[in-house]
Order: sequence, then C-alpha cells, then structure tokens
Amino acid sequence: MKRKKRIGTVGKAIGCLFFLMVSLFPIYWLVAMAIRPTDEMRGHIALIPQSLTGIHFAELFSAKNFGTAIVNSLQTTFGSLFISLVVGICAAYIIARRRFRFGLKKPMIYWVLLVRVLPPVAFTIPLYIMFNKLGILNTKLPVLLACVLINVPLIIWFLISFFQDLPEEVEESAKVDGATEWQLFCRIVLPLVAPGIAAVAMLSFMYAWNEYTYTVIFTRTAANNTVPLALALLNTEDNLTNFGLVAAGGVVSVIPITLFVIFAQNYLISGLSSGAVKE
Repeated sequence: MKRKKRIGTVGKAIGCLFFLMVSLFPIYWLVAMAIRPTDEMRGHIALIPQSLTGIHFAELFSAKNFGTAIVNSLQTTFGSLFISLVVGICAAYIIARRRFRFGLKKPMIYWVLLVRVLPPVAFTIPLYIMFNKLGILNTKLPVLLACVLINVPLIIWFLISFFQDLPEEVEESAKVDGATEWQLFCRIVLPLVAPGIAAVAMLSFMYAWNEYTYTVIFTRTAANNTVPLALALLNTEDNLTNFGLVAAGGVVSVIPITLFVIFAQNYLISGLSSGAVKE
C-alpha cells in the first residue's frame, strides 16, 4: 500500500511539474527572445540564449517612445479603477441593503448584468458621438470613461452577493452603539468585504490595462497611445522581423499588471485570514 501511495504521489508530482512547465514556457520564451541578440534569432533558435543583451529594451524606450505609452496606461487604468470602485461599491451596497418600490430591485440587477455581458464594441458608436459632442476625443479621458462603463457593472454584480451575505445583526448592533451610516459603511462593512473588493479590483485592473478597442477609436495621436496600442504598432512592416523588440515590449507590458496582481493578492489572502479568526 505504501509503495502504491508513493507511486501515486510521484506521478502527481510529475504531472503537476509537466503542466507547470507547459504553462510557464511561453513566458520563458518571451523573456528569452527579449534578452537575446537579433543574430541569434535567424535560422535555428537555441532554447537557451548564448549571449544576453539589453539593446531591445533601450530601443523600445528611446526610439519607440514606449515610456509615454506606459504612463498613459497607468493614468487611464488607475483613474478608471478608482472611479469604478467608488461608484460600484456604493451602488452594490445600496442595491443589496435598500428596498425599492414597485419591485425594481431585480430588473435593476439584470440591467446591470446586461450592460456587462454586451460586447464592448456595442457601445462604440454611442460613446463616440457623446465624446465628440463633448469635445474630448483624441485625449485619454474617453478611454478612461469607457473603462469605467465596462468595469462598474462587473463590480456591482460581483459585490452584491458579498454585501447580501453579511449578517444584518452586525450593522444593527453598530447603529445601536451610535455609529452613523458613513461610519458603519467605512469601518465595518468595507473591511468585511475586503476580499471581494480585492478580487474585483484585479479583474477591473486587468481589463483597463489591456483595453485596446476604445484606444484605437478614441485616440488619434501617438502621445495618447496606451500599451496595447503601442504593442500593436510594433508589429508593422518595419519591425516585422524584429522579434526581440516586440518581445521586449511584451515583457515590459506584463510587469505592471503582475506587480498589481501580486499586491492585491496579498490583501486578498489577508482579508480571508482575518475574517476567519475571531478575537
């Protein structure tokens, strides 16, 4: 029996290692192409780089103005994330805790879900007309507002269940102790739903960072390009065979979202563990 258990454990370990290698190999290959010279990418390409170089990263920021695209993406992403979280958290709490006349609660929830399930391109023409009349086209603001439009329904739909699962007795006891509505919401409710906020913040950040469609339509100058559009512009006829430059852009574009996910994941784990311990 012990021998069979050992064989099963070893088999599981080998299987997990195999799937891990398959999952991580594209990331390794992306980094390997970004740090190897162009001469090594002609003909047969070795699995391990024979020499290392940083010329692709230097060209990316000096000749391709990739730093401006990163700044633009950070501004639109964090700006839309902040607005989406403020609006979405408040709206989700009101829908989950307040009663509506004439049975409007369920239709409102389904309407929010409908906005989220529609493809983003369905809002392109209405948004373009609105932004054109407002005179804010060819700026970063339309991209920010479009990301807010897509992320707010996701946040509302995701957090409604978290607010509904909170015991109302906790809020009632806080009101008895003299807590105002704002104190109740900020000091008691929000810490209890912190894991849900961290999870939905990850999803919203990833969507806003990877947004491409609205950037192409609403921006027209290179000064307002975001990272996805800058990466697409690297795949032109001039750079079609410069795989190292494109790979370097991919590596740089992954770093901010990876750091944010790691940071938010720590808060997610902390929120789950703190909620499980009773002091």
